[in-house]
Amino acid sequence: MKKMPNTIENVKEKIMALKGQEVNLYINRGRRKVSTLRARIENVYTSVFTVNSVDLNSVYTYSYNDILCGEVKISND
Repeated sequence: MKKMPNTIENVKEKIMALKGQEVNLYINRGRRKVSTLRARIENVYTSVFTVNSVDLNSVYTYSYNDILCGEVKISND
């Protein structure tokens, strides 16, 4: 079976399917600094999506390109 290439449309669909669920975010901040964040996906817009941190009670915004480039990884374990 052929694997689907990652495109922005595929990433949007995956994020839309996870909307409202708690997920783990792994954020690459550069220079071997990786942050882990437990958050809930709140809103999905055309070019960005917002997450609300469960522990810190803060709102963060990420673009779909962050996921495509590997700067943000989402795990729904």
